[in-house]
Amino acid sequence: MGKPDATTLVFSNVEGRLLKPHTVSCAWRRAVVALKLPAVTFHALRHTHASILINAGVDILTISRRLGHSKAAITLDVYGHQIGGADEAAADAISGVLK
Repeated sequence: MGKPDATTLVFSNVEGRLLKPHTVSCAWRRAVVALKLPAVTFHALRHTHASILINAGVDILTISRRLGHSKAAITLDVYGHQIGGADEAAADAISGVLK
């Protein structure tokens, strides 16, 4: 319980060895079918996570790190279209300074 450290593996067996992505995806598909959930891929959860963080106003560098991207530019390339209202916020900020 609590916050895992940087070496904690999310998808590993009890010995700490990484599970293959295919193994995780297959287990996800079986669970989705068994629970009669909408057919959403496991990878889609990653995009949902990033989208929720963007909509909550979390900075792109933090999101990039959480996703494991080597550069924030990768995160911006993939999710930049979801960042809205930034121009209005920038205009308000400069307007406030100039007053």
